[in-house]
Amino acid sequence: MVSFPFPLSAAAALAVLLPLVTSQPGPAASILPRVSPPYNHEFSQPLPIPPTKQKLTTYTDYNSGIEIDFYEVKIQQFTKNLFPGLGDATLIGYDGMAPGPTFRVKKGRETVVRFVNEYYRNSSIHLHGSYSRAPFDGWAADTIAPGQYKDYYYPNKQSARTLWYHDHAQGLTAMNAYAGQAGFYIIEDDDLEEKLDLPRGDYDIPLMVQSRFYTAEGNISDISTQFISVYGDTYSVNGQILPYLEVEPRKYRFRIVNAAASRTFNFTLTDNSTATPQLVPMYVVGSDAGFMSKPVETLSLVTGMAERWEVVIDFASYSGKNLTLASWTNSTVFIDHTFVGTGNVMQFRVGSNYVTSEAGNGDLPAALVSLNLPTNHDTIDQMFLFGRIGNAWVINGRRFADPANRILRNVPRGVTEKWLLRGSNGWSHPVHIHLVDFQILSRTNRATSTTGRNYVSPYEAAALKDVATVGTGENVTVLAKYAPFDGVYMFHCHNLVHEDHDMMAAFNVTSLPDFGYPEKTRFLDPMQKEFRAKEYTGSDLNTIEDEILPAFAKLKAYKNVHRIEAALDRYHATRASKLVGESITSTSVAGLVSSTSVALATTTAK
Repeated sequence: MVSFPFPLSAAAALAVLLPLVTSQPGPAASILPRVSPPYNHEFSQPLPIPPTKQKLTTYTDYNSGIEIDFYEVKIQQFTKNLFPGLGDATLIGYDGMAPGPTFRVKKGRETVVRFVNEYYRNSSIHLHGSYSRAPFDGWAADTIAPGQYKDYYYPNKQSARTLWYHDHAQGLTAMNAYAGQAGFYIIEDDDLEEKLDLPRGDYDIPLMVQSRFYTAEGNISDISTQFISVYGDTYSVNGQILPYLEVEPRKYRFRIVNAAASRTFNFTLTDNSTATPQLVPMYVVGSDAGFMSKPVETLSLVTGMAERWEVVIDFASYSGKNLTLASWTNSTVFIDHTFVGTGNVMQFRVGSNYVTSEAGNGDLPAALVSLNLPTNHDTIDQMFLFGRIGNAWVINGRRFADPANRILRNVPRGVTEKWLLRGSNGWSHPVHIHLVDFQILSRTNRATSTTGRNYVSPYEAAALKDVATVGTGENVTVLAKYAPFDGVYMFHCHNLVHEDHDMMAAFNVTSLPDFGYPEKTRFLDPMQKEFRAKEYTGSDLNTIEDEILPAFAKLKAYKNVHRIEAALDRYHATRASKLVGESITSTSVAGLVSSTSVALATTTAK
């Protein structure tokens, strides 16, 4: 049976140190019986590192200077043994692995990624954290049927950051992602990396953390009938249950993503070699939107579903020791369940004295990057209440299943808005807003609630984000500029069970009729016909190089994004009257949508 990383008395003492009051194992916490079989191989298997995805070809448009790398990924079923002595688990992964291969792309190089569906369920792919144009953003109804493919066109023009790609199919996201459809997509900025001199190369390691239930036969559980949450009682990292990683006694950088369907993690790192276990500090240097303004030291790291944090851990003082990464449930803020034996995540085995390289092993800089913060204003522009009606999870009482009610907000392109995200009593929701990076301004515990937090954590305050973890009874205020592109985009709860049961909605970044910027093509409709999935009959590189990639390059979808942003700023700065967004009612949105789509894209002359 999985053991706790320290005695219960020490666990109780630890709660006082955390910036979030935790429900540690003990009399105050309700610990449920384990659902999965006992896992008696804790820290016996090494941490897998997903392979780096290789491009198939590159196209260069010498007139515009646009370079596009082409990749192909196949969605495939495969089997893998996760419980020694039991049967194999049936999984679905990108290129037949889970996590899928890691993309490492250079900032500024555009990509087209062809996803081919060789599985029997529909799929849709969202590159989470990218400001992709609407038809390539993974609109939940824009699905790839079995036997089809879709080419997704990505910009990679944002700041260096840890993105991840995952399934986003309407009503199927939880099942598909739970079964393995997720992978890392990392935008790299070599010049910035060299300047900051943080751990890189072999010392820069992605960690995709998952939580599942397993059957007595060793398979993953069937979650098709779940409509509340799937918390899981068994943690895995990069597809391996409770792995270990051998590290040198030096600094490492870990890119952590919470890929669980419904569980919020609160990570701690512990040295258990002494009679009194000691917490080991972690230094948070990156978030959803890339590098933070400064490193932030912490003893615990709250990570909601879909959040990404980059942390630096210095193992230099722990030569020859084993450190334990664990997570303890906070049942008063996040509605997760604690199960017998649940807690440990992975182990770090620190080598003796040998360090292969000193690159990126110096002192952390006092400052990292200057954040491009939106300009604040006093008023709240829109409140969104995340709640439940019967078996449906809703936003402001509206369901994504009703196309006439999907769009809840019109925001003029380039306008900054302040949204209040409100968690209903009894539930918690990690809220993801597509397209934008936002600043978390405040988090308060409503007077009517006995739970919830009244603060923004120090690492959140130093970051830009695309996911805000909204605990039960909390009000979270976020500020974002809705740019650089116009079009219809989604926002939703990233508890995947809630998402599949309709806790999704859309906002419309409306076009500026007198903007005047010479854009060749507009992409307003996420269901734009010419970019929908097509029947797959194979990929011919000659056709890709001679026809498909040149056609994408001619769109100039991501050409000179920084100039677009500057033009938007000038436009709004020189207007006599300020443009403001508007809340959309079912009556006012009815004329904008059809049963499958939204307003059509338009093309203008350059």
